[in-house]
Amino acid sequence: MTENKKHVPWYLWPFWLIYQLTLGILKFTGRLVGAILGLVVLILGALLCATLIGAILGVPLIILGLMMMVGSIF
Repeated sequence: MTENKKHVPWYLWPFWLIYQLTLGILKFTGRLVGAILGLVVLILGALLCATLIGAILGVPLIILGLMMMVGSIF
């Protein structure tokens, strides 16, 4: 695999650094929000599984919540 690394001129380096820092923060918060939403959906599915009729919706919600949490980790 070839990696394309672009050279940043020295006078643009502070702006590039702020840009990279902002991207890193947005990626982290996006993953965190995805994990929290996955946990909420998982708990909602578990609560619905407590009733026999709600199990029809609860099981897919548990699977969706697990998929969201795993997706936010990787």
